Amino acid sequence: MENRITLSKRVEGKSRLWVTLLLLCFCSFTWAQVKVTGVVTDPSGEAIIGANIVEKGVPGNGTISDIDGNFTLNVKSNKATVTVSFIGYKDKTVALNGSTNLKVTLEEDSQSLDEVVVVGYGSVKKSNLTTSVSKMTSEAIEGRPVTNLSDALSGQLAGVQTQTSSGIPGEEMQITVRGVSSINGSSNPLIVVDGVITENMSNVNPSDVASIQVLKDAAATSIYGARGSAGVILIETKQAQKGAPVVKWESYLGFQNAVGLPEMMSPKEWMAYNLYLKNAMWLQKDGNNTLDTPNKDRPSGDRVNPDWLLNPNSDTADWTLRSDLPQTDWVDAILQTAFTHSHQVSVSSKGDRYSIYASAGYLNQEGIVKHTGYERFNFRINASMNINKHIKAGVNFAPTISSQDRGESEGKDKVIMTALTMIPTIGINEGTRSLGFSKFRKDDVNPYERLRQVTDSRNIKNFDVASWVEANIIKGLTFKSMFNYSSENRIDEYFLPLDVQKMSVKSATASSKVISGSRTGWQNTLSYDFTLWKKHQMNVLLGQSIENRSIYTADMKATDFPLDNVPTLNQGATPSQASTLKNIVRTASLFGRLSYNYDDKYLVSASMRRDGSSRFGPSNRWATFPSVSAGWKINSEEFMKDVEFISLLKLRASWGMSGNDRIGYSDYVSTFTTGNVAYGNTSQIAIYPTNYANSDLKWETTKAFDFGFDLSLFKNRIQLNVDYYINRTDDLLYNLQLPAATGFNSMRTNLASIENRGWEIDLTTTNINTRSFKWSSTLNLSGNKNKVLDLGGNDEIITDAWNAQFITKVGGPISQFYTYLTDGLLTEADFEVGADGRYNPNKPLVPTVKGKKQRPGNVKYVDVDGSGSIDNDDRVAYGSNEPDVMFGFTNRFTYKDFELSIFLRGQIGGNVLWIGARNLDTGGKYGANNTLRRWLHCYKEDYPNGNPIPTELGVDMSWDGKTPTPYGLGDNSEQDGQLHRTDLEIFDATFLRIQNVSLAYNMPKKWLNALGIKAAKIYGTVENLHTFTDYVGNPDTNSYSTNPMLRGADYNTYPLSRKYIFGVNVTF
Repeated sequence: MENRITLSKRVEGKSRLWVTLLLLCFCSFTWAQVKVTGVVTDPSGEAIIGANIVEKGVPGNGTISDIDGNFTLNVKSNKATVTVSFIGYKDKTVALNGSTNLKVTLEEDSQSLDEVVVVGYGSVKKSNLTTSVSKMTSEAIEGRPVTNLSDALSGQLAGVQTQTSSGIPGEEMQITVRGVSSINGSSNPLIVVDGVITENMSNVNPSDVASIQVLKDAAATSIYGARGSAGVILIETKQAQKGAPVVKWESYLGFQNAVGLPEMMSPKEWMAYNLYLKNAMWLQKDGNNTLDTPNKDRPSGDRVNPDWLLNPNSDTADWTLRSDLPQTDWVDAILQTAFTHSHQVSVSSKGDRYSIYASAGYLNQEGIVKHTGYERFNFRINASMNINKHIKAGVNFAPTISSQDRGESEGKDKVIMTALTMIPTIGINEGTRSLGFSKFRKDDVNPYERLRQVTDSRNIKNFDVASWVEANIIKGLTFKSMFNYSSENRIDEYFLPLDVQKMSVKSATASSKVISGSRTGWQNTLSYDFTLWKKHQMNVLLGQSIENRSIYTADMKATDFPLDNVPTLNQGATPSQASTLKNIVRTASLFGRLSYNYDDKYLVSASMRRDGSSRFGPSNRWATFPSVSAGWKINSEEFMKDVEFISLLKLRASWGMSGNDRIGYSDYVSTFTTGNVAYGNTSQIAIYPTNYANSDLKWETTKAFDFGFDLSLFKNRIQLNVDYYINRTDDLLYNLQLPAATGFNSMRTNLASIENRGWEIDLTTTNINTRSFKWSSTLNLSGNKNKVLDLGGNDEIITDAWNAQFITKVGGPISQFYTYLTDGLLTEADFEVGADGRYNPNKPLVPTVKGKKQRPGNVKYVDVDGSGSIDNDDRVAYGSNEPDVMFGFTNRFTYKDFELSIFLRGQIGGNVLWIGARNLDTGGKYGANNTLRRWLHCYKEDYPNGNPIPTELGVDMSWDGKTPTPYGLGDNSEQDGQLHRTDLEIFDATFLRIQNVSLAYNMPKKWLNALGIKAAKIYGTVENLHTFTDYVGNPDTNSYSTNPMLRGADYNTYPLSRKYIFGVNVTF
């Protein structure tokens, strides 16, 4: 049976009608779409890549120009209007008027100096700045393998110094702005991310950063009041740009290896050196000793280790070494060529009613020391919505998860130091309890095995969120309210198995530290921009903020673990520590700022902040921080109108006050602890104070003057900014010594004063700007001199660090080195001639170390006080870690589709003290440890009864003319041969580093069209290519970064790495 469907004429007619209407709608839609093509160029005809082309009045309809400047955009009609924009150029609006092929030439923005610079609670045009602010954009970060954002600041901004306190992957650099500003408090700048104060910048993904501004003078920082004295770093993260939705994928991978390591002796060199030491000491011990005496006939303390010798029981002097001796390079054993990779995806879109930027990032960096590394997951959402034409609301959401394996690698007696000093005759498969200890050294632990077995980890989870609402009440009057909350949970875990500890140790040890912190803040600002009589432009800002910071710490330790493979604390039979601590800090603030601009010539700004903090007692809980600044734009004067080559000439001056409240949580009150005390004939548990209360404790306050000028020439092709400043900080925290009768050693009080004076220069030039080739340069130079003005009536403070000493004295900088001066080496002419015609070591003709028997080749000390002998009174304040000049120099070249960037940075002057010398630069101290290779070429005395140098090993041991006699062949110093208390271990910290070289290629648009890709870039980068320095390690290291009184010390810090990176950036 055949099935049929029959339509009536009426139904059939209706169907035809609907089809016709649908076709007409489709045709109308098709006819409405007009395809517009075009090219965007600059005035020289050079294509502009990445220009935004948006159809006016149509949210979300836009595109960007490709590598050749070409674009294609579908618009509603041939009567539409499009807007073309690009950073550094003036926006241009083009009406189609029937045309569908456009050639758009963007004019360079002669007001590029008027780019917006973010300042505290607002922004200002760069040309109208009256304070000292430095800015860097994402361009300085792109293409660099920056693990931590603080790394990106190095050498980029004048007056900003970065130093390495720990090279472990994931660690932040130490940052100071315009010198050290405290002797007991914090000198770290305040960090503000998208308007929210935070503790550090390690949680910010460098790929999410749009710009970084550093507020340097007090007129700029006083708006942050009690927390601005050390400078303020404002970080702005990326927001969506108007136009079509954009998806970006950024990835790089590469490898890295260690550089700047001390040059230690090889196994063969160490054996030759130790044979020399033993034989030289034998000859020196008694003038009748000869090298013909068989080793077995020497006293046990004078023998070469019999286990080294092929024929230890020979009846002749036979020094032939065994061929099967282990020859382990321990430094090589703990290091590796490390792999690193990073991946980031972001999606952004902005229309008339909304804006959203979302990103996710992953970083994995292996450490160059084995079993160390860093892993991080970053997420971010920056979103906003126009609720109506008056009200806008938004949220910034940024969680971060990171994991760090530290490997117990750096510092005193840690893995790096152990590997450097470990003797090479211990095999790689010995040195633990399970493997067995070496017969050559029965208590030396294998550093590689310790790395492999130890647990030394840090895991951090951060959650940051800020929500805000902004209301435009009337024209120019804006109210903004922001609420922010952040939390951090950090867990440090440590477990050292018994298997990798000395035989004298009886148990594994473990510890766990948990730090849980949160910060809640609420700030409200009201700003009003208005103009009176056309020439009087004014901005008024009023604000209020409150903040609550809570930190909870739990610290636990245990010993006596029955098993090495169960590291949890509950397995430790003997708890050795269990403590908790909770601190809460509350602050409240009122602030305001008034800015005035007359006829774009005369600029004045004044601010005031009133801060209250729970860190201080009731009588000093509140403080006021005012500032004022002014500028004169000379180029806007009538008499400068005809000087066309000057785009900007501005003089500016400022004065302001800012404070430092990061000085402890409750030092103004007594804190108590418990313990056992003797009462009568019994031990009783008691509670007693740990500090002397000082209810008058108050803020550290900085008063700062800044004078500068800004010059821009030839349509901003040359831009120069110069500053000179004087910062004085008073009421510095100082530990005042107390009489013993008080029961306390000292009391925390406000007594000290310091001063920082310095200068800064920023120079940016466009050297060549043609259609196919561009070359631009940026140079920054700065110098700072720190001076102690007062130490509460004391003249000096001496601080110790592992036998090294530092001195802070009135009239000098903070933390000079306290040391003995040397004047070369002692020679035979410095001693009387004995009856045998040789020098007499008992009768020196020059001052020598008191109580020591010195010989030719020993260090010759300077008798500073003229007493005739070398003693403690001959120590002097010497040098400083503060450089004379810091600099950064970047050159960027563009040739067609290729980009080349070269970044140099460095410093002139300053000193670094190598505390690691106490272990590595002693000549081995009887040959007990491996030592620097230079000791092969130490001073060698001529002995009449033989030559102790084992020439048959073929190792060059000739004297280099400067290395002294090793310890054991003469007393080198009052520190038993440890030269670190002399100027011999204080090095010039001058260096020039090729910090980054990057070569990129922008792929042609015609290759990408078929794949739906808007732009793609491939690049190769070398980070830390080479450092020119006279120092044995990293010259900008500061191991004791938390103590301003110990600046410039290097104690076996994790080594620098050179990174080789290949990356790809793709835009869809």
